Amino acid sequence: MITKKRLADDLGLLLAPYAGSVEADLHRWLVEDGCPDELAEAMRYCVLGGGKRLRPALVYMAAGAVASTTAAQGPIGDELTSRAAAAVEMVHCYSLAHDDLPAMDDDVLRRGRPSAHVRFGEAMAILAGDALLTRAFGVLAESADGRSGLLVAELARGAGAEGMIAGQVADMNLCQLPPGLEGLRFIHSRKTGSLIRSAVRMGAICGRADARQLAAMAAYGETLGLTFQLIDDLLDVTGRAQELGKTPGKDHQAGKRTYVSELGLDGARKLAAELTAQAIESLEPLGAKADVPRKLAELLAERTY
Repeated sequence: MITKKRLADDLGLLLAPYAGSVEADLHRWLVEDGCPDELAEAMRYCVLGGGKRLRPALVYMAAGAVASTTAAQGPIGDELTSRAAAAVEMVHCYSLAHDDLPAMDDDVLRRGRPSAHVRFGEAMAILAGDALLTRAFGVLAESADGRSGLLVAELARGAGAEGMIAGQVADMNLCQLPPGLEGLRFIHSRKTGSLIRSAVRMGAICGRADARQLAAMAAYGETLGLTFQLIDDLLDVTGRAQELGKTPGKDHQAGKRTYVSELGLDGARKLAAELTAQAIESLEPLGAKADVPRKLAELLAERTY
């Protein structure tokens, strides 16, 4: 029998090489000369405080899945792939610092530690997030590779007003949405799914994907993003703080629309299984080279944190 601990260990082992690589790059590229020490401390706290490093891992995995040769990407990735992975994680961590603010989700716990605004105050948490967002685009733009402009545009779409920000606006009931699952999909395909989709597409660009490969990876990223949020909704009901590293039950207490509130636990689990199967199916055109992202989809569907 495969236990929850075994599944968590397998997911950790799969992500570990990518996490180690991006961690080193984040240390290298995060803080520029001239940054005030206090701001640098807050930025490092937001970014270097652990986490699954899922989004940078997806950049590396997608690059490897479409690259013409294994050697083209090296053991983990070339410099452009590494920059893309670091930039995506900076944007993700900025979003967490801002999401936790009292004006947003008002959460005091993140990755098992006090949220940034609890540790540094609201003003510094906002400014650290701003610094992380702008630094992410700097990391991409500093590359001499001609594809860096494509990566900047892709990350801007995923993080901006048509992507992650739109999802946050919708999640906070600051815009009109259709009822039921259609409205819920609008929220989650943007708030969570858009940056995951962009991470996959950025990796494919780094791997010099052709149109067919890019379409396959984009479909995978789209579906994986929805699945990831759906599992988050389930864990908000069934998880424990020491496993999640954040406060469970927040969505229910806030009366937010989730897949669990719309479908119930069993219905949400059924949809998660269907979406996982769709994500895996989308990788078929890539054959065996997509075995790693395929395995990731399977493990994420069973995650407990």
